[in-house]
Amino acid sequence: MSDETKSPATFMARAIALALDNVRQGGGPFACVVVKDGQLIAAGTNRVTSTLDPTAHAEVVAIREGCRALGSFQLTGCDLYTTCEPCPMCLGAIYWARPARVYFAGTAADAARVGFDDEDIYEQLALPHQARRIPMIQLLRDEAQAAFRAWQEKDDKIRY
Repeated sequence: MSDETKSPATFMARAIALALDNVRQGGGPFACVVVKDGQLIAAGTNRVTSTLDPTAHAEVVAIREGCRALGSFQLTGCDLYTTCEPCPMCLGAIYWARPARVYFAGTAADAARVGFDDEDIYEQLALPHQARRIPMIQLLRDEAQAAFRAWQEKDDKIRY
């Protein structure tokens, strides 16, 4: 593969082509590819409606496939190319996966203009638990500390 073939624009163009194909097949207008050392190792498209899974955003699907391909729970040294600025859920997944970089094409405002608006989520996160549209009710906190203590005392834990 030539250096031109391995350019960031080439990988983004591949993600955009996957997004367009996904729309034509009845899916959402989002796709993401994972690249390591200049090689595409995984790809994902939005599969929310086809799998009935609200977490099946393109970035999450690509992260899962990339981690599987690498045999790791992190994408160390990888770049993600996503067709749109990541939503709050995908952004969280990206930070947990720890890629080197994220390239994105469209913005959150572009997505909002066609009906994919994440602004409500950002607003909800800023509210106190009891004021959120979906109430967040804390329960059995003291009892739950046992799991944290068990983790803290575990000698063979895998940190992430």
